[in-house]
Amino acid sequence: MLQLIVDWLVYSLFKLDPLAKWAQVINFFIYDSIKILLLLFVLISIIGFLRSYLPAGKIKQYLSGKKVFPNLLASMFGAVTPFCSCSSIPIFISFLEAGVPLGVTFSFLITSPLINEYLVVLMIGFFGFKITFFYVLSGIIIGVVSGIVLGRMRLERYLVKDLVNQNSQNTSAKIPKGFKDRILFGVQEAKSIVEKLWFWVLAGVGLGALIHNFVPQELVHNLINKAGFFSVPLAAFIGVFMYGSCAAIVPIAVALFQKGFPLGTALAFMMAVSALSLPEAIMLRRAMQLKLIAIFFIVTTAAIILTGYLFNFLQRILFG
Repeated sequence: MLQLIVDWLVYSLFKLDPLAKWAQVINFFIYDSIKILLLLFVLISIIGFLRSYLPAGKIKQYLSGKKVFPNLLASMFGAVTPFCSCSSIPIFISFLEAGVPLGVTFSFLITSPLINEYLVVLMIGFFGFKITFFYVLSGIIIGVVSGIVLGRMRLERYLVKDLVNQNSQNTSAKIPKGFKDRILFGVQEAKSIVEKLWFWVLAGVGLGALIHNFVPQELVHNLINKAGFFSVPLAAFIGVFMYGSCAAIVPIAVALFQKGFPLGTALAFMMAVSALSLPEAIMLRRAMQLKLIAIFFIVTTAAIILTGYLFNFLQRILFG
């Protein structure tokens, strides 16, 4: 229905030529922008409502104890928090201050930007449910496995001794209790997040539309053929040195995928941009020494590369 309305708007009302590439770019941009922004608002409202039943203070208490699978709990908590790699750091530091084991806190820090409601909504809109499901599963596994590996390396000696940060996010913030208040809480959170992301959504969809319609497929195939087996680590390496919102990266990744990039290569690029960034490394310097930051980046990047190869394998078997 939405596509029909957009087609009428672009080709009938604006009288643009359906065969012209710029008309197709405008059509792509309008349709995907409206679809993604609506999905973001509705689903973030629902998830915000559900998350109001899961106070962050309780989560800290669970993660600080000797519960079963604390890395899995931390990774799943990261999956339902709407943070990018940089905005996850205050909670990461507050967990360390509360005595949560380092490896468990890393599971949260890795998964939080990899999986969040707006990224999942974007992926559903662009990639569909099947690929999104496997992406979410792989993101949680990356967080759990990387956290366990980092935890067993006993790297606590590389933490900065004074972790007190007055700007750390208060994880025991007041949670609404009434049903109506919880609904309003979800709507307000959706409004807040969409206000912060709308520019990145439009920018990402715009760039994705340009790539989709103007990047020659032959050029993309030539680049992939040259990279060959190393296309996944190359994509991950480039992604680490980039910084951008998930809202901007997903449309770019899907446009590259549609132009011939293997699924795992496109997702490795997206994961690296989402989970790791140079601004994040700078912020982490407040809590840890450079050696620990480097180890964290290396372990996480290696996990992303392995996941990229796995998705390329699954693409041939499950996704056709």
